Amino acid sequence: MQNKLTNLVKELKWQNFIMLFIAGIINAFGVTVFLAPVKLYDSGISGTSMLLSSVTPEILTLSVFLLMLNVPLFLFGLKRQGAVFTIYSIFTVAVYSVWAWLITDVLPIDVSIASPLAENDLLLCALFGGLISGVGSGLTIRFGGAIDGIEVMAVIFAKKLGITVGTFVMIYNVLLYVICGFATHSWILPLYSIVAYGAALKTVDFIVEGIDREKAVMIITEKADEISAALMETFESGTTMLSAKGGYSGNDKTVIYFVVNRFQISRMRNIIHGIDPRAYVTINEVADVFKAETK
Repeated sequence: MQNKLTNLVKELKWQNFIMLFIAGIINAFGVTVFLAPVKLYDSGISGTSMLLSSVTPEILTLSVFLLMLNVPLFLFGLKRQGAVFTIYSIFTVAVYSVWAWLITDVLPIDVSIASPLAENDLLLCALFGGLISGVGSGLTIRFGGAIDGIEVMAVIFAKKLGITVGTFVMIYNVLLYVICGFATHSWILPLYSIVAYGAALKTVDFIVEGIDREKAVMIITEKADEISAALMETFESGTTMLSAKGGYSGNDKTVIYFVVNRFQISRMRNIIHGIDPRAYVTINEVADVFKAETK
């Protein structure tokens, strides 16, 4: 037991806690300053908490529901997701909850009637609220946690239901916005909430996977040594060569695997076809590239 605790402490990184603290504040700012003042709803458990806080006694605030709903879900997923993920997630939700309370009830910011920055402009509130909360969610994922318990439920139950994790989350959010429409007797606010959700999703992708994704290149050629040498010399980056055989011709070929950024594609193409005009090249987008440290 003591060894497990020691290993757990070693796995937890103070740098991650700092970034998760910032992520929680950012998420709280986006939700409480842009979305909540004009009755727009966030997605997932955060949106559910906003809805419940609006139809229950004032003592049951957004901050209370965030903890009440999220913490049990993260603890339920402890075995599947691991202790480090669970600790990071609960920590971020706690920061989000505390700062949501500070912004709405303590700090001299009036968010009772309209957004202090975008007033009653629903489109601006939806876009900036979604973008800012997306930054918070993306940072949380990038540094090892999650800020919404519905994502944990999706990982656990999606496969059992025969659907993808993304589909599970989408179904939950669609049902949430439909319920919001009936609860508020208006479909304008739920529709703008979907705009906020879309902005948040796109922002999360940028934060987690990078805005400028690199490109993975597969080059099938009979002049692999020459092309590989030219690419390594030009871009000062290594290549990987795999043996292959042409399915139609039966000739031995080599597949070169190479990673470049989007600004290098044109130059790379000229190098390849300058050496082997018949080379077959495919290019795929990659989200992250992890390079081993050399000592």
